[in-house]
Amino acid sequence: QVQLVESGGGYVQPGGSLRLSCAASGGIGSSYLMGWYRQERGKQRDLVARFELGSVPHYADSVKDRFTISGNNANNTVSLQMDGLKPEDTAIYFCYLRKWDSSQFSWYEYWGQGTQVTVSS
Repeated sequence: QVQLVESGGGYVQPGGSLRLSCAASGGIGSSYLMGWYRQERGKQRDLVARFELGSVPHYADSVKDRFTISGNNANNTVSLQMDGLKPEDTAIYFCYLRKWDSSQFSWYEYWGQGTQVTVSS
């Protein structure tokens, strides 16, 4: 079973920085995409950043020029560097992985347990 473990969340003042990391394991295979989503308290889960096919990064408009997603295929890790954090960035951040299952001829999605990011003075 695929497992995703996030780390790096915490408390930071507005304008500060945090770096989130996610390690994937358990039958990932070679055809997969990873990214980050977040969910504010009482709201839906929304995209933050993800890799598209061809390792092209895609960002939500709200985090462009502030967040940077990076990946390491060698150890199946994805990171999110968050700079210029704002109070509205406060949320639980979830690591995301989508893999291609050739035996089922379908994509499957997996989620981490989430890590809390709190931006407040």
